[in-house]
Amino acid sequence: MRRAVALIAVAGAALLSGCGFTPMYGDMGVGAGLSRIAVATPDNRLGYRLREQLEDAFGWNGAATPLYRLATEVTQERRPLGRRIDDTASRYELTVKADWTLTPVSGGAPIKGSQTTTTTYAAADQPYAAIAAQQDGEDRAAADLARLIRLDMMRALAGQ
Repeated sequence: MRRAVALIAVAGAALLSGCGFTPMYGDMGVGAGLSRIAVATPDNRLGYRLREQLEDAFGWNGAATPLYRLATEVTQERRPLGRRIDDTASRYELTVKADWTLTPVSGGAPIKGSQTTTTTYAAADQPYAAIAAQQDGEDRAAADLARLIRLDMMRALAGQ
């Protein structure tokens, strides 16, 4: 019985090694190329947070020569939700859209895409608390966009 299980395991490994399967996160997979994507974002707080999140998500290696350049255009829209008795908003909905273009440094056709995320945050009466809540909403939106863009990059690079 043991010998049969061992024989099946060896045969399975031999079959998989010949199929050309490459794990997405392995050394030779798509994940290795992500660390060599140079990110450019708008020069504002939200752009900075998105660039920071993308570089963390990609595992950016600043010492290596970039293979790709990722340019992003970010737009945001804030919409009041819920009304208090004094006709002020009790919550806000923040919708952030990122249009991105991934261009190979060596030349070639760029890959374009777009991602949108929506988050909400509470409207505070105190000015500092209101600013902190809005910035927290922006930070959460940037983290979510980075996750979505990373998935797009992995799909795009796996298809090449």
